[in-house]
Amino acid sequence: MNTLFLQAAQGQQGGGYSMIIMMVVLFAIVYFFMIRPQNKKQKEIQKFRNALTVGQDVVTIGGIHGVVKNINDEEGTVTLEVATGVKIVFAKEAINPAASAATATKK
Repeated sequence: MNTLFLQAAQGQQGGGYSMIIMMVVLFAIVYFFMIRPQNKKQKEIQKFRNALTVGQDVVTIGGIHGVVKNINDEEGTVTLEVATGVKIVFAKEAINPAASAATATKK
């Protein structure tokens, strides 16, 4: 009877390495399928917003279509003309890269 308990205890000690390996594999899966693509997407969005130019057609995250009239990098703002003589100031973060790219390809 004592030998059964000793053998069971020895079998559980080897499970520590497999648990560590499983945790590393799980972290790698989470990193490559969730964290890395999100970071890549954020870099692309930032690159788009830094490349905004005057005269470019854009769409805000609220769905407002306009033409960039002024870019203030110090304040991080963009002035859009949404209608003739109507200008609105937005934060650069309010420009939607996906919708703006789709609008540019339609024209």
